[in-house]
Amino acid sequence: MPVVEASPGVFLAYETFGDPSAAPVLLVMGFGTQMIAWHEDFCRALADRGRYVIRYDNRDCGLSTKFDDHPVDLRQFIASVTAGDIASPLAMLPYTLRDMADDGLGLLTALGIARAHVIGSSMGGMIAQTMALTQPARVLTLTSMMSSTGEPEFGRAGPEARAVLFSPKPSDRGGYIAAAEKEMVWASQRYGDPAALREMAANSYDRAYYPAGVGRQLGAMILGGSRAEALRTLRVPTLVIHGLDDTLIDPSGGQRTADLVPGAKLLLIPGMGHDRPRQLWPEIIDALEAHTRLPSAPPAPGAPSTG
Repeated sequence: MPVVEASPGVFLAYETFGDPSAAPVLLVMGFGTQMIAWHEDFCRALADRGRYVIRYDNRDCGLSTKFDDHPVDLRQFIASVTAGDIASPLAMLPYTLRDMADDGLGLLTALGIARAHVIGSSMGGMIAQTMALTQPARVLTLTSMMSSTGEPEFGRAGPEARAVLFSPKPSDRGGYIAAAEKEMVWASQRYGDPAALREMAANSYDRAYYPAGVGRQLGAMILGGSRAEALRTLRVPTLVIHGLDDTLIDPSGGQRTADLVPGAKLLLIPGMGHDRPRQLWPEIIDALEAHTRLPSAPPAPGAPSTG
C-alpha cells in the first residue's frame, strides 16, 4: 500500500484506480471509517467511466498517521461540549477539520495533481466542502454526499442512530463484527444488508483496528463549526447527494447544503440510508460521471504542476 507525506509529519495511505491521464477524482471517507468503505468494485466502476480514482485513509484511521500522543476521552469530550465548555475540548484536539482538508489536498500535490474532482461522504463531505472553500482553485467539482453544513439544526441524527454512533464497540474481533449489525439503524431500509456490514467490519478490523482515532476525528468534526456563510460564496460546481432513509445525518443536511451553495444540484435518493448499497451504485455513479464531466479549466496561478 503506497504512503505519501501529505502534510508535515502526516503520511496518508492511498490507492488508485484507472488511467492516471484521466480526470482525477479524490474520494474522501467519513468519520472513523477506512478508505475500503469506498468499495473496490465501486472505485473500479467509476474508473471504468473514464476517471482516475484515488481513495485514501484519513489521518488517525486505517494505515495513515496516528496521533497516539493525544488521547481523547470521548465521554468527557461530549460532556464538555454539551455543557457549553468549548475551550476544554479544543485543548484536547491535535488537529482540525481544516487540517484534514489540507491532508487531502496535500495528497493530490504529492501525486502531481493540480486540480481534482472531490467527492466526500459524511464527515468526508465536510472535509471536501472545506477543501473547496479554502482552496477552490484546486477543486474542479465538489460532491457532498450524505453530509451537512456544520449547523446543528440541520442534518441531526435520530436518537437511535446517535446511541449506536456513540456506543463503544467491543475490542475482540468477534464482538466487533457482530456489533456492526447495529448500523442497520441508519442503513438503507430497502437494501440494508447485515452480512455486508459484518464483512466490512471484519475487513476493517483485520486491516487496521484503531478505535483511539475515533474521538479525535469526531472532535474535529464537531468543533469544525458552521460553514453556512462560506458556502453561500462557493463558486465550485457542486452536487449534493443524500438518501431519504438517512437517520444518521438527516436529509435536511443535504437539502441545506444545496440551498446554500449557488447553483448546486441536489439528488435525493429514495431507499438510500447512510450507506451506498450496491443496488444504488448505477444511479450514484451515473450522477458522479455526469457531474465530473465538466470541462477542466487550466490550472490556477500558483497551483502545483500536474507533471
